[in-house]
Amino acid sequence: MSLLDIRVLGDPILREETIPVTAFTADLARLIDDMFETMDLAKGIGLAAPQVGRRERVTVIQVDDDRYVLINPEIVEREGSAKAEEGCLSIPDVYADVERATRVLVRALDRDGKPFEVEATDLLARCMQHEIDHLLGRLFIDHLSVLKRRAALAKWTKGKDKYPNFTRRLSAADVASHHHRDEEL
Repeated sequence: MSLLDIRVLGDPILREETIPVTAFTADLARLIDDMFETMDLAKGIGLAAPQVGRRERVTVIQVDDDRYVLINPEIVEREGSAKAEEGCLSIPDVYADVERATRVLVRALDRDGKPFEVEATDLLARCMQHEIDHLLGRLFIDHLSVLKRRAALAKWTKGKDKYPNFTRRLSAADVASHHHRDEEL
């Protein structure tokens, strides 16, 4: 397995819609494993393929001790609504309250191409919605009011110079602090 660079706000791939997966290859399995490793070391709870510069419609998620691979996911039911703070590995140090459904039913394929459904609530539902948005070229800041989006982008502008070529490289410090896990989507 290997760590992948995380693409940050400003990289055009984050705004592109992904391509559905049709072949379940060794390359896809390696991508999934590398995405889990990268997400874990970045202290995130979700990571979508565009965030690592890939176009496949794939996301990985870990909430509590439950790990999910969602290939070609779609939300087939939404219920409820709540606001909660979100962050994103592709927009480091920027957080905002986002309104999302409190319960979703997601249909997807697993890493072997087998269809499944998962009913998610609370943090898992929020994470799945956030990651599926990534697969459609949407970011959490797109859900903010004009004023809140402007404030988030102003904060991002102050720190974006740390990420040349829109790339966030995980460092030895990230690896060393791996045992402390925050919750960034």
